[in-house]
Amino acid sequence: MKDMPDDTKAGTVDDFMFKEGVQDQLDKLDNELVGLLPVKKRVKEIAALLVLDKMRRKLGFETSVPSLHMSFTGAPGTGKTTVAVRMGQILAKMGYARRGHVVLATRDDLVGQYVGHTAPKTKEMIKKAMGGVLLVDEAYYLFNAANDRDYGQESIEILLNVMENNAEDLVVAVAGYKDRMDTFFSYIPGMMSRIGNHIDFPNYSADELVQIAEVMAGQLEYDIEASAYPVFKNYIEKRMELPFFSNARTVRKAMDRARM
Repeated sequence: MKDMPDDTKAGTVDDFMFKEGVQDQLDKLDNELVGLLPVKKRVKEIAALLVLDKMRRKLGFETSVPSLHMSFTGAPGTGKTTVAVRMGQILAKMGYARRGHVVLATRDDLVGQYVGHTAPKTKEMIKKAMGGVLLVDEAYYLFNAANDRDYGQESIEILLNVMENNAEDLVVAVAGYKDRMDTFFSYIPGMMSRIGNHIDFPNYSADELVQIAEVMAGQLEYDIEASAYPVFKNYIEKRMELPFFSNARTVRKAMDRARM
């Protein structure tokens, strides 16, 4: 660093985001997701940190890559998978992931039904996700507090080992309801300690869900009559009070039924 001229230009974070194609991914996230401003803000902060790290390396500074493993908490249909896809692409653009693809996994994909079955299943999913992101949905189902012989524990141990030793080639993101994820982390502190980025996904408001319906209709080249909007909003407000409401997924199902 002593040999570096004082007038060496480092550029700005925004400049690097544009050059590296990161800003394009952030713009796509803005276009794909209605609302969720706190989520978008957090994703941009993570992207800015990665860009800054790359700028420092180019200038010859010593840097250490922060933990890229993530936790997404929130109800179904709040955009967790979409954010995971965009984060994968950002990591690929920045050179933190070879491919940047996302592999979605649940307990059924990772845990076997008999002795000796779990390790091959978990390792196969990890192999598919190498170079990208392994998104474990409803990760708390991997752990059964009532049964210490549950095969899910073996899958967790394999994941923890990979998160520690293969962090340069695989990002693990665990997702689920916040209260259940907090309980899961209390039982598996090793998982919590390996995750560097926590993003909470709030539920959509009724107005935002109506806006999502409008976007979905536009993507399918349909028009929604002006008189239909208050009717749809009233339906959404009532549906939000019922069990198994799942935000944008509920809207998509309603839109599908309307087209039938």
